[in-house]
Amino acid sequence: MIQKVIKTEEDYQKALSRIDGLMNSELNAAETNELELLVILVELYEEKQYPIGMPDPIEAIKFRMEQQGLSQNDLVPYMGSKSKVSEVLNKKRPLSLSMMRALHKGLAVPAEILLQEQGEDFPADIPGIDWASFPIKEMVDLGWIQHRNQIDGNEEEIMRVYIKEAGGMTDFSELFFHRSKNSQKKLRTNKYSLMAWCLRIMELSRKQRLDKQYDSAKVNLSDVAKLSYFKDGPMLAKEYLEKQGIQFFIVPHLQKTFLDGAAMMLGKKRPVIALTLRYDRIDNFWFCLLHELAHLDRHLSKNETNIIVDELELSQSRAANRDTREKEADRIAQNALIPEKYWKEIDVYSKNLAREVINLSEKIKIHPAIIAGRIRYEKNNYRILTQFIGRGAVKKCFI
Repeated sequence: MIQKVIKTEEDYQKALSRIDGLMNSELNAAETNELELLVILVELYEEKQYPIGMPDPIEAIKFRMEQQGLSQNDLVPYMGSKSKVSEVLNKKRPLSLSMMRALHKGLAVPAEILLQEQGEDFPADIPGIDWASFPIKEMVDLGWIQHRNQIDGNEEEIMRVYIKEAGGMTDFSELFFHRSKNSQKKLRTNKYSLMAWCLRIMELSRKQRLDKQYDSAKVNLSDVAKLSYFKDGPMLAKEYLEKQGIQFFIVPHLQKTFLDGAAMMLGKKRPVIALTLRYDRIDNFWFCLLHELAHLDRHLSKNETNIIVDELELSQSRAANRDTREKEADRIAQNALIPEKYWKEIDVYSKNLAREVINLSEKIKIHPAIIAGRIRYEKNNYRILTQFIGRGAVKKCFI
């Protein structure tokens, strides 16, 4: 008598044989109970081992078309074009989420059939997001997203997968739609390219966690500045930051962006600094790095915001209208790189500026590019002292 859960095919066959035997004989009360129990055990096993598949979504669409007397032309509003309708119905193009939503709403095709997941519903919309505006092809070219044969029409699915890899929709929404005080309206950068760039940083941060706990009190900006004196200074700076619990990444900027860097606070006490090296110069690298470190210390650690992105190439006229936080970060970065008492020793009107640069560089032990860059900025003359700024020298450090 079988009275236990059926776990194997052998048990299953024995149960079926016993059911056949019982059904072909006169049953007493005990055998009737046994038969009822066996039927339940067999059904449970069959549900687990031989689940009934979901109806095919394309067949479900065709069934609705037949019910409602619709032609392929009637499906154009749901799929976008006659060619897409034909490709979908002939299973040459997968249904996109936008198509599924439209078909669910317009033809009442159940969401779980379209998604092929029992009990599933469509993911919630994010107001204001145009998924097709993300630079997915560029992200594919950069290796951020695996190659997709069909991008057009499947942007939402592709980006939702990438957002999940970067940390999930909650982190993404927190970063861009809830707590950030950084005004994206003031940036020249395309907001979808900005979001894609930040998602890349989030992804790298998630995959390359640090063991060290961040303590802002242990980060000395002047110590970071002095690392510039060494040939491999940029790499030494990366090592220094990571020892202090700060993740540091070089992530190239995307088209339609003018980003120089960003400071982020991801999760609980997970600080991240990223630079684009849009201008591959030694002076630019150190100023951008110290600028972002200043944001991290003064503006992120106090929970004022969770991300600040920077476009540091501003004209003299625009600089006067900059955010107060940006002005403060500028001052902190400048003073950490060249303390005010030493900067006052520079004669920016000297006929031998090169000698001024070399002398101060040796005196305070920082890279001459930093001093030359400050002079070029103060004089608003970017044609002078080009021999010092180290054009094309930073990326080589990270190869």
